[in-house]
Amino acid sequence: MVQKMRESMPQTPIFPSMLGSTCSGQVQPEMGEQCGDPVYQDGSLVSGSLEALIERLVPTVDYYPDRTYIFTFLLSSRVFIHPHEILAKVGQICIKQKQQLESGTEADKAKLKSFAAKIIQLLKEWTETFPFDFQDERARKELKEIAQRISQCDEENGTIKKSISQMTQNVLLALSTRGGQFQEIREKIRQPVTDKGTILKTKPQSSQKDILSVCGDPLILAQQLTAIELERLGNIYPEDLMQIISHMDSLDNHKCRSDVTKTFNLEAYDNWFNCLSMQVAAEICRVVKKKQRTRVMEFFIDVARECFNIGNFNSMMAIISGMNLSPVARLKKTWSKVKTAKFDVLEHHMDPSSNFCNYRTALQGAAQRSQSANSCREKIVIPVFNLFIKDLFFLHKIHSNRLPNGHINFKKCWEVSRQIHDFLTWKQVECPFEKDKKIQTYLLTTPIYTEEALFLASFENEGPDNHMEKDSWKTLRSTLLNRA
Repeated sequence: MVQKMRESMPQTPIFPSMLGSTCSGQVQPEMGEQCGDPVYQDGSLVSGSLEALIERLVPTVDYYPDRTYIFTFLLSSRVFIHPHEILAKVGQICIKQKQQLESGTEADKAKLKSFAAKIIQLLKEWTETFPFDFQDERARKELKEIAQRISQCDEENGTIKKSISQMTQNVLLALSTRGGQFQEIREKIRQPVTDKGTILKTKPQSSQKDILSVCGDPLILAQQLTAIELERLGNIYPEDLMQIISHMDSLDNHKCRSDVTKTFNLEAYDNWFNCLSMQVAAEICRVVKKKQRTRVMEFFIDVARECFNIGNFNSMMAIISGMNLSPVARLKKTWSKVKTAKFDVLEHHMDPSSNFCNYRTALQGAAQRSQSANSCREKIVIPVFNLFIKDLFFLHKIHSNRLPNGHINFKKCWEVSRQIHDFLTWKQVECPFEKDKKIQTYLLTTPIYTEEALFLASFENEGPDNHMEKDSWKTLRSTLLNRA
């Protein structure tokens, strides 16, 4: 299924070649360049009415839309119209073209087979790239009706019917697979807990597992974190990412927008980032001896550096965020023993100034390396997910969906599509690292602490420095002990 998804994705980059005819499809001479519907500039589609854009989606005997256009339109159109409504309009256009060919010459009738094959190819690309569009029974009904009409174009040959049957089975399989993924994701969601015994040091330190006892090699841990990241990314689909835009422009109660599985996939990935940050902080704060705590800090700095070298920026950011949490940041005696030069370099890469300019430069470098790489190891690019989401949000806010004349702003659609396509390309990289069950089980199941519990553990290791911290410590001890 992954290979089929890859084959149906745009085969050429949308930018910077978006302004050329290769990527945005062949411009029909009679359409004109600066006026008409749709509108082109320098051979590139920039806007159009919804009706004109749908017509451009549907193949004819002599025309098949560029794959980048198919992907971009189907991805972006859900902001304006339900998928089942697009299918209905596609079906109506198919009927007209079919009737024209049937009523024409014998040569026209012979072209019916070619036309039918192109329609099936379009539906195949749609169902493979956006199978969740067909979770809606209305969409499946429209798909079935189009398929029945198209199969009549070549009743003597069973090839079309076989293609339709296989396509339908693949859709149902994809929906079933995603349903299973959703249930699995639900089970993996972790919530912070308060382990009174661990935090208040009532258990012997030797009886507790810690990260160094499970994996003492920073490179190995970075690789296992990357394997987890790629697995989690595999559960995010282009439609999920469009929720960022479509939720802000909700159209009545669109099923594609309100479906809980879509936003849940994004929330689950965000949960993983937060859990990793809190786990890093917990690993540090719960260590009693300062020398060992220093070792744990330096270990995580090395892990973050290895993540950076791999191209796993999301885990790197999560580790840095965990070490910058207040319960860890306040451990001044411990930090004084840490060799911080490497940590300073990492923080420089993730400096938020100038809209994370340093990070974006590093990300661009990793993306360029990925494009020319021969090995899966060099193809890995895992962006900081929260920043990626913010970029999509910002892109939506500064550019309108529609122009003053009512046309859809397709320039915006191209850019949204480019960013999401880049993300999908990165997430489809096959993980080159063998899964270590022991390490991954520890990373994914070890209890994580609430912020209150982290502060209490921090105070237990390095006492309060001022009256405010003393008051906080007393309150936390009382609160957590009573709660427990």
